[in-house]
Amino acid sequence: MEIESSSVSGKAFDLPLLKRVAKYAIPYKGAFILGFVLTIVLAFMSLARPILILYTFDNYISIGDLEGLRYMTILMIGLLLIESLLQFYNTYLTNWLGQSVIRDLRLKVYKHILRFKLTYYDNTAIGTLVTRSISDIETIAEVFSQGLLVIMGDLLQLNIVIIAMFVLNWQLALVSLACIPFLIFTTVLFKQALKSAFRDVRTQVARLNAFVQEHITGMSIVQIFNREKVELQRFNEINEIHKQAHLRTVWLFSVFFPIIEILAAISLGSLVWWGMAGVYDGDISKGEIIAFIFFINMLFRPIRQLADRFNILQMGMVGAERVFKVLDTDQVIPDTGSKDDAEVRGSIEFKNVWFAYKNEDWVLKDVSFNVKEGETIAIVGATGAGKTSIINLLGRFYSINKGSVLIDGVDAADYSLEALRSSTAVVLQDVFLFSASIYNNITLNDDSITLETVQEAAKIVGVHDFIMSLPGGYDYNVQERGAVLSSGQRQLIAFLRAYVINPKILVLDEATSSVDTETEQLIQHAIQELTANRTSIVIAHRLATIQAADKIMVLARGKIVESGSHQELLALNGYYKMLYNLSLVDNSSKNKPH
Repeated sequence: MEIESSSVSGKAFDLPLLKRVAKYAIPYKGAFILGFVLTIVLAFMSLARPILILYTFDNYISIGDLEGLRYMTILMIGLLLIESLLQFYNTYLTNWLGQSVIRDLRLKVYKHILRFKLTYYDNTAIGTLVTRSISDIETIAEVFSQGLLVIMGDLLQLNIVIIAMFVLNWQLALVSLACIPFLIFTTVLFKQALKSAFRDVRTQVARLNAFVQEHITGMSIVQIFNREKVELQRFNEINEIHKQAHLRTVWLFSVFFPIIEILAAISLGSLVWWGMAGVYDGDISKGEIIAFIFFINMLFRPIRQLADRFNILQMGMVGAERVFKVLDTDQVIPDTGSKDDAEVRGSIEFKNVWFAYKNEDWVLKDVSFNVKEGETIAIVGATGAGKTSIINLLGRFYSINKGSVLIDGVDAADYSLEALRSSTAVVLQDVFLFSASIYNNITLNDDSITLETVQEAAKIVGVHDFIMSLPGGYDYNVQERGAVLSSGQRQLIAFLRAYVINPKILVLDEATSSVDTETEQLIQHAIQELTANRTSIVIAHRLATIQAADKIMVLARGKIVESGSHQELLALNGYYKMLYNLSLVDNSSKNKPH
C-alpha cells in the first residue's frame, strides 16, 4: 500500500507549479486583480505614516504649533481608519478567493478519484487519499489568503521603505541596513532547512492519517485478537515521529526569529548612535530619527512575517504537488463508449479473456463462456479460482489484459460506463452500507426512486416487515458500514438495493455464504424474484443454492474446467462432484446437534 511519496520537491517558488495553482483562480480573476491592487495600495499607504510623523515633528511639534498638530493628528487617524478598512476587505477577499479555489479543486480531485480503477485502491492507503482531499488542499487555500499576494505586498513594502530611507538620508539608510547582508545569508540557510522539514511534516501527516483510518475501520479485529496494547505502541511510535517532524520546524523558527530580533536591535542601536551625533551637529533632524525608527520596524517586521509567509507558501506548494500527483495519476478506466443503457438486453460473452491484477500473475487464463439473455449461470470454485474477477471485468472495474467481453454482441468498452453499470446490479458477500437511513442506502440518493417504490419492492422481496420492525422504519440510520445490523440484515438491504434499479444483468457474489438459515430462506425468495426474466450470474459457496441454474461453470486456477447443468456435472464425476460432496459433508456437520 502506498502511504506517501517522498518525490515532491518542496520548492516554495516552483514557478510551473504556481502557474498551475493560479489557473484555478481564473474564474475569480476579478477578485484576484482587486486583491493585487489593494495589496499595492496598502504597501504605499504604510509609508505615509512615518512620513507624516516626520513632517509633523519637524514642522509643528518642534515649534509648538498645536493647531497644526491637531490637524495632522486628525489626518493620520483618518488615514489609519481608511487603511484598516482596506486591510479588512483585502483579508476577507483573499480568504474568499482561497476557499473558492480549493472548493473547485477539491471537487475536481474527488471527481477524479471516483473514476479510478479499483487497482489504484488496492495499492493506495485510503488515509493517504483522505489527506490529499482535505488537509493538503487546505494548504493551497492559504497560498492565496496568506501566501502569494501577502508576500508580494511585503516585498513591495520592503522595497518602498528602503527607497524612502535612501531618499530621506542615505547615510542613515546605510547605517540602518548594514546588517542586511548577514540577514540574507541567514534567510537562505533557513529556507533550505525549512524545505526539508516541511516535506517531512506532510509525509508524517499522511502516514498518521493512513494509520488511524485503517485501524479505526478494523477496530473489531484489534479488539477480538487483544492487540490494543501493541497497536497503541505502534500508534505512539508514529505519533512521536509526527511530533518530531513538527518540532523540527518549530526549532528552525525558534532560531530564526531571535536572529531577526537581534539584527533589528543592532540596526536600531546603530541608528540612534549615528543619528543622534548628526542631530547634535545639526545635519539630521529629530523627525528623521523618529521616521527611521518607524522605517526599521517596518523593515524587519515584514522580514519576520516573510518567514511565516514562506512557511505557508512552502506548505502550499508541497500540498499542491501532492494533490496534482493524484490528478495526474492515469488510473482511470477509459470512458469513450457511446452506447446507452437502452441498448442493453442482457446477453454476455467472454471471449479468450486473460486477466492479472499485477504483471502476468494470471488470475483468469483464456476464459470463454456465454450467457443468453434471461439465463441464469452459476460459477463455483475454490477461493482464489478467479470467480470475483469475472464480475470485476463485467462492470469494467478493471481492464482486461487480453481478449474481449461482449454485451449483446457489442464490446463492453463501446458502452458508456454509466450505461454499463446502470444496467448491472451486484450483490456482494461483504455488503457496504453508508451512515445514513435504510431508504438512502437502498436508493443511494437517487431521487427518481420514491419511498413508495422502495416499500413495494420490499414487500415483493420479503423484507418490508423486517425494516418496519426497526425504530423509524425506512428512516432508521444504520450507522457507519451498517454496524447496527447483522450480516444477514445487511444482505437483505443489498438485495433490495439491487431490485429497485431493475437491472438487465444481476450478479450475486457469495450472497448467501454468511447468513443464517432463516435469512437464507428470505434471500432465496429474493433471488427468485430478482433472477426472473433477467440475465443472472451467481457465484455460490453453498452449492445447494444454485442447482436450478441453467448452467454451472466450475472454475479452477483461472480456467473453466467443467460446464453444464447440475445433473450433467454430477454425471461427469469430476471436480464439481467433489465440491458437491464436500458441501454435503459440511452441511451435515453444521446441522448436527451440539
